[in-house]
Order: sequence, then structure tokens, then C-alpha cells
Amino acid sequence: MLKKVLDGVKRLWTEEEGQGMAEYGLILALVAIVVIGALTVLGRRISNRMNDVANNLGND
Repeated sequence: MLKKVLDGVKRLWTEEEGQGMAEYGLILALVAIVVIGALTVLGRRISNRMNDVANNLGND
């Protein structure tokens, strides 16, 4: 049983397809981090702009 497990781990370690999937996963994670960062910055700017508009409407 242990030999089967070790053979499976060895196969996963040496297979090219698994490495490709890991690379796609890393790229996806980096894209997600960039998108979250951009949305955070833009969200603050949009929120501030909406507050400015609301305050200016209240002053008229």
C-alpha cells in the first residue's frame, strides 16, 4: 500500500500536466489579487465621488 502511495506521489511530481495546471493556478491567483486590489482602489474613489455628489445635492 505504501508503495502505491509513493508511486502516485512520484508520478504527480514528474508529470508535466500537473506542473502546467499549477502554473495556470498561480497565474489565476495573481490575476485575482490584481483585480481585488484594483476594485478596492476604485471602490474607494467611487464611494468618495458619490458622497461628494450627495453632499452637493443636499446643499442646493
